[in-house]
Amino acid sequence: MPERIYNFSAGPAVLPEQVLRQAAIDIVNFQNKGMGLIEISHRSKEFMAVADECEQLIRELLGVPAGYKVLFLQGGASSQFFMIPMNLLKKNQVATYLNTGTWSKKAIKEAKLFGQVDVAYSSEDLNFTRVPRDDEYTVNPASEYLYFVSNNTIFGTQFQQMPAKDVMLISDMSSDIFSRPVDVSRFGIIYAGAQKNMGPAGVTVVIIREDLLERVDEAVPTMLKYQTHAKNDSMFNTPPCFAIYCVGRVMHWLKELGGVEAMASRNRKKADLIYQAIDSTDFYRGHAEKESRSLMNVTFTLPDKELETAFIREATAQGLDGLKGHRSVGGCRASIYNAFPMEGVEKLVDFMAAFVKKHQ
Repeated sequence: MPERIYNFSAGPAVLPEQVLRQAAIDIVNFQNKGMGLIEISHRSKEFMAVADECEQLIRELLGVPAGYKVLFLQGGASSQFFMIPMNLLKKNQVATYLNTGTWSKKAIKEAKLFGQVDVAYSSEDLNFTRVPRDDEYTVNPASEYLYFVSNNTIFGTQFQQMPAKDVMLISDMSSDIFSRPVDVSRFGIIYAGAQKNMGPAGVTVVIIREDLLERVDEAVPTMLKYQTHAKNDSMFNTPPCFAIYCVGRVMHWLKELGGVEAMASRNRKKADLIYQAIDSTDFYRGHAEKESRSLMNVTFTLPDKELETAFIREATAQGLDGLKGHRSVGGCRASIYNAFPMEGVEKLVDFMAAFVKKHQ
């Protein structure tokens, strides 16, 4: 097997190597049963134990209080764009949304199909270079909830503090869940696709306050009701078994490293190294305003497109892969999720310094 490279992809993203190695064993021979994990019934006691343990670790690491359900759903985080208003918002009701990037913009579009949407803040005219402070917007007092995306993978912005508003919060945390402590009790729903900080693509974790399960209209299709999945412990239909298993293994790894508090410190150190490299020269320019910078996705540009192409090509040749920015904005992007090692960050920073000397 060739030496593993440093994978800066925004998602699917790098996973802990020890998780990959254990999965490689279990996918062939799970618990020495003579068959692989993806071959056993999702209703078997063996897989039910996998799912139960995964849920308990999520609860422990995030401090999920009593009165919340943890669901393992399918359809990606994008399905939550419509499931949330479909379950919680009626035509004559209003919800407040913050438009800070591509994914919030898509969620706003879907929510408008089900109720009234008040976009209290948008940074679109600034090319999504920032997220708002609390004093920059007001929430409609009639709002059922305030929806926001905690971290924006494309533009490299992140809420450093969660909104402090007197309204139920709902957040898409797909790209920074488990990267820092969160007060779950302030939220009605937290959801995240797994393929950035939790595991492989295929499962979406939804943490939902139990009283919200009863809000759904009977006209909503059975499969699209949170209530359905909550009553059936996420086993209403066959779940994404392998993805759930991997999330559980990643949760074990995270717990061994000290949990989300330890991970937050580690993530800050990694991001600081790259931002220092960007700020130390005019050659690199960060996309996000400093107060809004993401610790998960560092976005930056070079003086021209030719240099960006050369930067990505030469970095890839040195084992620094996935640094090309999102197709909609270009530039460069270093995604440094929980499992991304400090050694890879240090190698990138060294490469950035050498590239400046070579091309400036």
